[in-house]
Amino acid sequence: MNLNSSIFKIKLLLFVLIIFSKPVSGQSVDQIFKAAGTPATPKVEIHWNRYYDFDGVTAISQKLAEAHPSLATLESIGESYEGREIWLLTITNFENKPHHEKPGFWIDANIHANEIQGTEISLYTAWYLLESYGQNDFITNLLDEKVFYIAPTINPDGREDYIYNPNTGSSPRSGTIPLDDSGDGIAANDPYDDLNNDGHITQMRRRNPLGQFRECPEDPRRMVRVGPGEQGEFELLGQEGIDRNHDGRVNSDGVGRYDPNRDWGWNWQPDHVQRGAYHYPFALPENRAVRDFVIAHPNIAGAQTYHNMGGMILRGPGIREDEQKYTFMDRNVYDALGELGDKLLPGYRYLILFQDLYSVYGGQIDWFHFGRGIYTFTNELFTRYMYFYEHYEDREEARKAPYLFDRYLLFEDAFVPWEEYDHPQFGKIEIGGFKKNFGRLHPGFLLETDAHRNMAFTLFHAYHTPQLDIHDVQVKELGRGQKEITAVIANSRIIPTHSGIDLRYNIERPNYISIEGGEVLAAMRVHNPDLNIVEEQKKNPSVIEVENIPGNGHVTVRWIVDGGRNYTIKVDSAKGGVVRKSF
Repeated sequence: MNLNSSIFKIKLLLFVLIIFSKPVSGQSVDQIFKAAGTPATPKVEIHWNRYYDFDGVTAISQKLAEAHPSLATLESIGESYEGREIWLLTITNFENKPHHEKPGFWIDANIHANEIQGTEISLYTAWYLLESYGQNDFITNLLDEKVFYIAPTINPDGREDYIYNPNTGSSPRSGTIPLDDSGDGIAANDPYDDLNNDGHITQMRRRNPLGQFRECPEDPRRMVRVGPGEQGEFELLGQEGIDRNHDGRVNSDGVGRYDPNRDWGWNWQPDHVQRGAYHYPFALPENRAVRDFVIAHPNIAGAQTYHNMGGMILRGPGIREDEQKYTFMDRNVYDALGELGDKLLPGYRYLILFQDLYSVYGGQIDWFHFGRGIYTFTNELFTRYMYFYEHYEDREEARKAPYLFDRYLLFEDAFVPWEEYDHPQFGKIEIGGFKKNFGRLHPGFLLETDAHRNMAFTLFHAYHTPQLDIHDVQVKELGRGQKEITAVIANSRIIPTHSGIDLRYNIERPNYISIEGGEVLAAMRVHNPDLNIVEEQKKNPSVIEVENIPGNGHVTVRWIVDGGRNYTIKVDSAKGGVVRKSF
């Protein structure tokens, strides 16, 4: 081998090493043409067409906080039953004022173990806010004015159980505290019987000429009921599994059946009234962690929780008897926001929980509204509208829709093909059916679309939390060094500083409007400035207490002040934030 040949081979090897050592996951900035409404060159690149386990959620949350230290912090607000952290991202512009002096907005998801996509939508919201700050005026102003508290998953144990253990699309709903679900004295929380070890609990069928089902001629994956006089091919045996306790049902001594969304301290009822209730209100550590954080942050004025499925924007109450407790003002606020959601989310409907779905005792949405005076929506994510079900009025055509969707849009990735299995109790059978990630969960290509639309609804809800401004200040000289100072405090958004239920139950303290810079001799509310109709506050006149500043409204206050030249008016509202004006 000559020297030139050796040099050439060394250069070739170096070239190959350089090429294959470079990341291939992205493009340089000059190769990108921005798509409208999406951060083009984010600091943190995240794929939004997939689901993340607890470690993935943790890593994303940490990366976002590390990449945006002036806009985000990450903390644990508690631990789950199995010891996993309940992560919370606080997102705002930390450099203009403390976050507790801004109106707050709470977002959480995944209270039910199998309803996992709310976590990705919550993380997408955090990512979008952080990556858009300074690039988009609406987002920049929003984080200057508001603070977001985002808990991506408040049931991390259940999330891991759903992802890593064999399950159906509808199981499990709870966390992992062992319960005796079958009443046989055995507290069991074992996975289902996954006979073919594919991680999914599908269906079982057995060949039987007397059976009531046959394969669909157009799609043999699908079972159709035979008509009168027709010969069957199969009998359906139900869910994949084994009858271990000989009660005639497979998988009947599996996961516990408590429901974390029946654990909240409003209208809580025991299990014999509200199926799924646990021992007592806030018996679950995850819910206690949320409760304690929310109580410690009275600035939270709006909230969004994410469930699945059905394409619903739900407001409370959970039971009919509580509807009369909703004030006219509160209904108007919910209606204004809910009707906007109808427009932003095709296929979704703005509904009332008890009236349009079912009754819920001890639900989170009611505790937030009735217990804390927070305007709260629960979005039931994903709708079969996306599977083009609603294009079919005929029921039989509608049954075909998921199979067609899987075939033509997912290329049959969502279906486990039927395969033979020697069952210890049923003999020769076949196992197959839709996987647990299909039906209630978004396919990857639809996940980012729905994440963005749900986020948009949530951001406009947050935008309409109180926005206070010391709008107008007038100073009138009274002589002998005394002045009459009148200020108009305006709220330019839909949500008042105190909801109707807050005012009824005195949940939160009044708004405090104070003045510094001179000796305050008298203070009053001005009910009609034209007719000079006022109401004096005789105690502690330097701090006027105002029970509410209405949405898209204002209040007027007045002081008689002796002495001073440089004055500062301060409005301190628990849910409306803190604003100051010096003159």
